[in-house]
Amino acid sequence: QVQLVESGGGLVQAGGSLRLSCAASGRTFTTYTMAWFRQAPGKERDFVGCITRSAGKTVSRDYADSVKGRFTIFMDNVKNTVYLQMNSLKPEDTAVYYCAVGQLLGGRSWTLYAYWGQGTQVTVSS
Repeated sequence: QVQLVESGGGLVQAGGSLRLSCAASGRTFTTYTMAWFRQAPGKERDFVGCITRSAGKTVSRDYADSVKGRFTIFMDNVKNTVYLQMNSLKPEDTAVYYCAVGQLLGGRSWTLYAYWGQGTQVTVSS
């Protein structure tokens, strides 16, 4: 129905930047939210941020306090790809990052999202 393929993870130094990509294919929704979550070893899956789109327009964005001002989510609706631009990276940002999509207007709980990418590892060295 919906397939999400992630890319862009890797190893960076503290203070550096990475851009993660999540390419979507399959069924297209008129209104949806694409979100990013992350999970470090032994930790719970945490909300990073999300973008809500309706009728081809971005209507809202939401970010966790831990990344606000450093991370930005944006969408290329031609490529049907959502991006997570990560700047000023910190070692505590190290985690597997997952993108997800749901037919909803936003939400911070991972249980709300029906479709998930495979995850991509981000490692930030000090």
